[in-house]
Amino acid sequence: MDTQVQSLSSLTIEDGQYQIQGLNVLDLCEQFGTPLYVYDADRIRHQYQEMTEAFAGLPHKIKYPVKALSNLSILKYFKHLGAGLDTVSLAEAEIGLLAGFEPSEIIFTPNCVSFEEIQKAVDLGLVINIDNISILEQFGHKYGNTVPCCVRFNPHIFAGGNSKISVGHIDSKFGISVYQRRHVQRIIAANDLHVIGLHVHTGSDILDAASYIQSAEIMFDLAHEFKGLEFIDFGSGFKVPYKDADVRTDLRQVGAKLTEAYATFTKEYGHQVELWFEPGKYMVSEAGFFFMRANVIKPTPSTVFVGVDSGLNHFIRPMMYGSHHDILNVSNVNGTKRIYTVVGYICETDTFGWDRSMDEVKEGDILCLKNAGAYGYSMSSNYNSRMRPAEVMIYNGKAHLIRERETMEDLLRGQVEISF
Repeated sequence: MDTQVQSLSSLTIEDGQYQIQGLNVLDLCEQFGTPLYVYDADRIRHQYQEMTEAFAGLPHKIKYPVKALSNLSILKYFKHLGAGLDTVSLAEAEIGLLAGFEPSEIIFTPNCVSFEEIQKAVDLGLVINIDNISILEQFGHKYGNTVPCCVRFNPHIFAGGNSKISVGHIDSKFGISVYQRRHVQRIIAANDLHVIGLHVHTGSDILDAASYIQSAEIMFDLAHEFKGLEFIDFGSGFKVPYKDADVRTDLRQVGAKLTEAYATFTKEYGHQVELWFEPGKYMVSEAGFFFMRANVIKPTPSTVFVGVDSGLNHFIRPMMYGSHHDILNVSNVNGTKRIYTVVGYICETDTFGWDRSMDEVKEGDILCLKNAGAYGYSMSSNYNSRMRPAEVMIYNGKAHLIRERETMEDLLRGQVEISF
């Protein structure tokens, strides 16, 4: 159910220069400095439209996960496109409210939080998604049937591109086991809970989309035990390609299979239920580019390193997940190919890419790391007391600064000095 394709890139070569929406990327780096995150709004819109078209035969809603890329302007753009939000913290939900979303458009799916946080989410009017027995019982004791809720189940399916982002298997901390369904029903009955939705998410970067359909079929079966459901949330996990000949989830096939299964379910269930999807990486990964400047070319007896003005503090995915991200020398188009290992300036092993064939790199050249839109800036830190980079959004052919580069003042904000 996956297709093998080349990544559809927003980064094009025109007149011998790399461009995004007709803007020279070297000019962007000169204007805003490096390191620099750049997001292509056209690509985000393309991904959103592709998904809505794939599921056009189903009553559905897209809930963009704020954790993937939480910039306020990005969230406002998803509001403009017609999406809702998936949030995992109160701060994410509050940013969503600032972006103009109604509380009813925001689902709140935390994990291992206190009941006090759940109560605050109720006070905000969010759609509450509960993923463990303890909180479900406390919720029932506090609210009974006065506040609707959703229940997250764990289907015990191992799926995802990395163990750290596989969240639907039997050893995962996420969700209530499908084998505890009778216990859940007892809690619902004892407290007269008003359950309006079911939720499942098996993992990210799912290589075999059949596992996605498998979890959907489990949820359709489970839904028969819950009368009066308004929605079933299938999470996401749709894969995008990171390199040539990589795979992309065939959304049209997924949509066709889901439509077929949904028709059977609706006939048996008695009324239509909305299907929700939470595509984060699928929405923004390919729209994002991370630009870095080559500080030094460092040959060793075994490796030629390109040391850049960034590190895992700005983009941690290669070191944390072992993820591959194409890296281009945008200062040298069609140059002589050389083999480099691209590393950062952090005081530990800090590698963006090993043994990469790239157009020859000179000190001062600008490198571009692709697929940087999802879990890039949102997972960045001030490790080594380094400041975070600026963010720019390309919208309607114009570059908009949507986050300023951090300064020493930002680094010190919140610290309180004591006298000795």
